[in-house]
Amino acid sequence: MAEPTATLDLSELRRRARPQDIPQVPTITICGGTGCRVYGSEMVADRFRQELDAAGCQATVELQVKSTGCHGFCEQGPLVVLRPSEIMYVHVKPKDVPEIVQRTIIAGELIDRLLYVDPDSGDHISREPDVPFYKHQQRLILNLNGLIDPLDINEYINMGGYRAIHHCLGELTPPMVIDTVKRSGLRGRGGAGFPTGLKWELCRNQPGDLKYVICNADEGDPGAYMDRSIIEGNPHRVLEGMIIGAYAMGARRGYVYIRAEYPLAVKHLRAAVAQARAAGFLGRNILGSGFDFDIDITLGSGAFVCGEETALMASIEGRTGEPRPRPPFPAQRGLWGRPTNINNVKSWASVPIIIDRGPEFFASIGTPSSKGTMIFSLVGNINNTGLVEVPMGITLRQLVEDIGGGVPGGKQFKAAQIGGPSGGCIPPEHLDVQIDYDSLRSLGAIMGSGGLVIADEDTCMVDFARFFMAFTQEESCGKCVPCRIGTKAMLSTLERICDGKGQPGDLEYLTELGNEIKSASLCGLGQTAPNPVLSTLRYFREEYQAHIHQGRCPAKVCKGLISYSVLEENCTGCMVCLRSCPTGAIQGAKREVHHIDAEKCNRCGTCFSLCKFDAVQVV
Repeated sequence: MAEPTATLDLSELRRRARPQDIPQVPTITICGGTGCRVYGSEMVADRFRQELDAAGCQATVELQVKSTGCHGFCEQGPLVVLRPSEIMYVHVKPKDVPEIVQRTIIAGELIDRLLYVDPDSGDHISREPDVPFYKHQQRLILNLNGLIDPLDINEYINMGGYRAIHHCLGELTPPMVIDTVKRSGLRGRGGAGFPTGLKWELCRNQPGDLKYVICNADEGDPGAYMDRSIIEGNPHRVLEGMIIGAYAMGARRGYVYIRAEYPLAVKHLRAAVAQARAAGFLGRNILGSGFDFDIDITLGSGAFVCGEETALMASIEGRTGEPRPRPPFPAQRGLWGRPTNINNVKSWASVPIIIDRGPEFFASIGTPSSKGTMIFSLVGNINNTGLVEVPMGITLRQLVEDIGGGVPGGKQFKAAQIGGPSGGCIPPEHLDVQIDYDSLRSLGAIMGSGGLVIADEDTCMVDFARFFMAFTQEESCGKCVPCRIGTKAMLSTLERICDGKGQPGDLEYLTELGNEIKSASLCGLGQTAPNPVLSTLRYFREEYQAHIHQGRCPAKVCKGLISYSVLEENCTGCMVCLRSCPTGAIQGAKREVHHIDAEKCNRCGTCFSLCKFDAVQVV
């Protein structure tokens, strides 16, 4: 970890905080996000340092080895990018490092087997910006994630970091800062999409000298890791946004509420707060301006409901994380009864960009009602899983096909669940929908915080809805009856349908109950919990009907509605399935056709997954 920068005054910061391009110093950047670390990126970085020392490279040229934040292309990790040439190698292992040093760094040759291969053209792509996954993105918030060491505040400053603060403290009054954010069109990135500048203005206009700002980093959607990756890769941008917001609203204290399950993000955040404090960006009399503000970190214990504002504040106060009725809203009476503003990680990280590049720049991106960029975690049945940042208004088709590389195995796209467990499903006929707040809402979905799960033709949409309902029911705090009892009743009905015990009237019951839960629940968790069910009923009603009225699961997923049989002409009698069957349901001798006893079969699917001859079929 680099030593914190000494306390800076405004004139010194103005001198240092100049716009910088990608560093021209030869640098080996290795993705150090959680995903790549799982696959050994730390060992890759260590091996690079060892090999370069052994080869004498660092003695002859200025060459850096740097672990950065998440590069985003998680499907291809560990990722190594050589700068300034921007040569990118994928799936790099420690054993590959000596070859990279000798052939690429010393001899200037490319190693084809480590380059990204375009699945459509078969071409080997050598430069990071030319990879389709990156080519179609517009990375504003994530632009430094693959460039800087998140543990070194000096690198952030040298890339223009904290420049927005000196502009605000030296040249803008708090109302001017709020007006700038309002003119940018920034809307909350946590899900609701409320205009950020208006939210700040409401908090500033509340009486009282003691106010708080909070960063909601309690990211709990299944498959979502946008906020975690931002904090892992560039925590100072989030802190800078909070400091600017606190100055604008007159707050003197801030909190980052982050999940304890994110140890790397917590580590980098703590280091960033300490360095920012030592450099004079936090604490008393920030940069000699007379403005006092500091930040504490509060660890959440993994309760999904604590992503809701009032439950989050209760948790910070040391109480059970349960929501309370609104009004009063947090801006009126929030943390410890004081005016409080809460924004998502992505919202705070957008603020320095707006101040630095101007509200007109930010407002020029996106649609008339949805400005700027949005970050999605693209997961599920998609070739290129990863973290993507795209302009608002991009179509779902562009996101799935151009950036995501389409559905694997030549299978058909079936649906996109957008907005996490609180969102809704978008079917193929709406692939060309623009991704913005209003367009998604018209389809029964929401932007949410950026979770995006892709389903292919083999996905059962009834089971898909059951999965998300099981999640929200489990995470319900139980404080209000509509959510506590209603989600349990919806889940029980879905489970019964998946078990082949659906009844006439179930679909009408689910629709009516879902709408009642939405209208009567206390907080956003309950109010949005029925969305996956209601949206799949809207677009995939025939699948529900097939489960109930025809006794079949069209996708052949639900155990209660399928059975397994042996295709005699394909069976070789290899006995692999027989030996592995946990219930002894498979009968037959070696090199003879096997048979499955339906009464003994528990439909576990082991035989189907093990058979190499396509002899086991689902019926």
